[in-house]
Amino acid sequence: MKFMTIASSSSGNASLIIGAAGAVLCDCGVSAKRIETALQKAGVSPTELEGIFITHEHSDHISGLEVISRRYKIPIYATEGTIRGIRTSKPGKIDPELFHSIQAGKPILVGGITVTAASIPHDANEPVAYAFSEGDKKICCATDIGHRTEELADFLQEANILLLEANHDVRMLEVGPYPYVVKQRILGNYGHLSNIESGILLKQILHPGLRYVFLGHLSQNNNYPPLCYETVRGEIAGNHYGISAEDIHLALAPAGEPGEPVEI
Repeated sequence: MKFMTIASSSSGNASLIIGAAGAVLCDCGVSAKRIETALQKAGVSPTELEGIFITHEHSDHISGLEVISRRYKIPIYATEGTIRGIRTSKPGKIDPELFHSIQAGKPILVGGITVTAASIPHDANEPVAYAFSEGDKKICCATDIGHRTEELADFLQEANILLLEANHDVRMLEVGPYPYVVKQRILGNYGHLSNIESGILLKQILHPGLRYVFLGHLSQNNNYPPLCYETVRGEIAGNHYGISAEDIHLALAPAGEPGEPVEI
């Protein structure tokens, strides 16, 4: 299996998962042109995409969905709550026949890839994280997490590649320019995961088979990439396995451009 981040920030999110027999997208929060350019870099034609899995209906996860789904007739998979949210924000703009409802905890097979969703705490209709599996290989995408839960930690166990939110530095957010109500939303139980909380969660699920971890969805105003990296790096130190940031290829997901594809 291969994985590539297409974009990962508060402005837009999308990732590509490639299996032996097919490929899928996780989120589609950038333009169709940017998606097409990234697919070309990965050697994948848009017509080869077997599905688009949407985590939730916020614009930074669906802004390119209307155009690319219309252009290539790609099936869209999401929870019922997310589908309602998409239809509300884009009324009549996406062919309703493209939508396919999924449920957390119930795996489905798309393009030879087994996809399982898990509920996450975020201020959206019915948000989820995803696991994409093929045999004993597992890729997980978990962003927009208000707070750590044991259920999410269990879900992310045994991942070989992980995209994990590290949205903000708490101090930067507290002294930053955002209005008080926005700060409280981000810091709340249904907002976003801080650098420290991301590191604590990562330490919970570390295991020798975890090869790549990409820290994503960094705030452009309330985070600083080197600070994010060093904070998470510090939190995972002293773990049970003695695994270092270098051992798991800990890295920041590029915000506005495709990353390099990685393979397990």
